[in-house]
Amino acid sequence: MERPWLDHYPPGMPAQIDAARYRSLVHLLEDAFERHAQRPAFTCMGRTMDYARLDLLSRRFGAWLQSLGLRRGARVALMMPNILPYPVAIAGALRAGFAVVNVNPLYTATELEHQLKDSGAEAIVILENFAHTLQRVLPGTTIRHVALVSMGDLLGALKGTVVNVVVRHVKKLVPPYRLPGAVTFGGALAAGARLRLDLPAIGPDDVAFLQYTGGTTGVAKGAVLLHRNIVANVLQCEAWLLTGTAQGGAGSQQEIFVCALPLYHIFGLTVCCMLGIHSGGLNVMVPNPRDIQALIKALAPYRFTLFPAVNTLFNALLNHPSFGSLDFSALRVSVGGGMAVQKAVADRWIAATGSPLCEGYGLSETSPVALCTPVDIKEYTGTIGMPLPSTDAQIQDDDGRPVPCGERGEIALRGPQVMAGYWNMPEETARAMSADGFFKTGDIGIMDERGYVRIVDRKKDMILVSGFNVYPNEVEAVVSQMPGVRECAAIGVPDEHSGEVVKVIIVRSDPTLTEEAVKDFCHDRLAGYKRPRHVEFRDELPKSNVGKILRRELR
Repeated sequence: MERPWLDHYPPGMPAQIDAARYRSLVHLLEDAFERHAQRPAFTCMGRTMDYARLDLLSRRFGAWLQSLGLRRGARVALMMPNILPYPVAIAGALRAGFAVVNVNPLYTATELEHQLKDSGAEAIVILENFAHTLQRVLPGTTIRHVALVSMGDLLGALKGTVVNVVVRHVKKLVPPYRLPGAVTFGGALAAGARLRLDLPAIGPDDVAFLQYTGGTTGVAKGAVLLHRNIVANVLQCEAWLLTGTAQGGAGSQQEIFVCALPLYHIFGLTVCCMLGIHSGGLNVMVPNPRDIQALIKALAPYRFTLFPAVNTLFNALLNHPSFGSLDFSALRVSVGGGMAVQKAVADRWIAATGSPLCEGYGLSETSPVALCTPVDIKEYTGTIGMPLPSTDAQIQDDDGRPVPCGERGEIALRGPQVMAGYWNMPEETARAMSADGFFKTGDIGIMDERGYVRIVDRKKDMILVSGFNVYPNEVEAVVSQMPGVRECAAIGVPDEHSGEVVKVIIVRSDPTLTEEAVKDFCHDRLAGYKRPRHVEFRDELPKSNVGKILRRELR
């Protein structure tokens, strides 16, 4: 197949990465622990853990897991926000030969029960504040071993105000629960200190993670991510984000990652946690990125260099009065993913920080990063960039055939980071994967002659106005540039004349903004059928825990 993007790669960018450089994530982790032993690895709420400590504690945790009698490949669920025990648990479970199931700590009992039952997880590490949810579903799951991360396990003596920042969605500091036989995370580490970790021969085709999708197209599915999938994406992200930087040597400058993306989300897991460890970086962990003041306070002591986040977080920071107090002098790379980066936000970001806001694209099924704009690009492109090294992208028609350059079609991806399939769902896997290895994303895009892809929208979000397709991203990109608009979302609503018409829901930064003004602004910027017929103002928009605006809830 043709790969026009290779002719437009940034200088020094390889066309391929060596996906066999590490046999497994365990090999990658242990190599990093040895190379970066004396460097700080993760910091959270005033406490810092270096790589030597991460190495030691993850060995202890892995040894404790093995003492439970779990068979190789058993699933271990992790249900926490961004706190120091999280990377310890990830590394320990992987080193012990188990597969990790990341769980959103704000899941309802129904959502938690589905994920635990579907994955067949036998052990779980959970922050104590969410144990009451686990208690409700435990009898109907395969969970037999529970490690509770207590307040003492977090950082030692914590002030109540700090803890409330971590779990601000929970009404009580430590809700009542009964989990007979549960041990504390600290107790598990103490037990593991008396044991020896037996390192199994983990290979590239062993399962590393069951990463559950957000369930936006139905029941949440577990994407089976093998060790080689995550290793490949770490090396791809290293090539794309860190090419040309000093990293790896004992005396080189350390990368400092803003770890505001939750580690239970694939974006934060790969681009913050795994890439951070591999490069010997320091991850500044933020337990609750929705608390912008607390986020700014956490970042204030650091000259951070990499900032992966979502458009809504960048936007919220730009609109916070304390934003200008941060030191952006070392910031090289800001990456927006998970949702479209809006021009208004990208333009304000580079003006305020001096760092371009590039846009990446991927899914849980692609580990996740598949495409990205060059990190040194100075202007907003309105695209999701081009395929990363060793990645193929095609725009396909409904029959899976590539469409001509410049035409709309479904974005299909192929590469070493693409999942092995969906857990215990062969029919869903067959629908998503083509015979020649392409994963069908369900997103509609257009590729230009340089290999840059512009995403239009998901098929299901398309608005049909009198037979014409309207893509919400296009409407939102226009409305978001209007003065007085902080956030917006476009949806289709029923109309007796045209089937559907466009409605925009807006969060105002200027309380005097009117419906008439919004419609006037759109009049010369959108074709008639794309213009909003209805405008609604709200105090906030519904978002996922990663910060992605949930159009389906608005509909």
